[in-house]
Amino acid sequence: MMTAHRTSHVLIHGRVQGVSFRAWTQHQAQLHGLMGWVRNRRDGTVEALFSGPEDLVEVMLKACHEGPAGSRVEKVEILDEGDPEYDLSSRFEVRGTV
Repeated sequence: MMTAHRTSHVLIHGRVQGVSFRAWTQHQAQLHGLMGWVRNRRDGTVEALFSGPEDLVEVMLKACHEGPAGSRVEKVEILDEGDPEYDLSSRFEVRGTV
């Protein structure tokens, strides 16, 4: 049985910069076969977009609450969900800081 597709745009708060959060996120997303991106924001948060099978996006969101060693995630804020028209490549990428 095929699972529904889901796209989640999130903002991750806490000690999430300077701890390889972007590289960890990219690795985790690729392991789950997700498309999307991750980037640092100048306000100290990490922003990410995960797109793929609903159950795998959910696994990724739960993983983001833990983060890599050295991080301290305070909150994972969902900014948008559904399946809007996002600019996605066929792979998960690390984007520049905004």
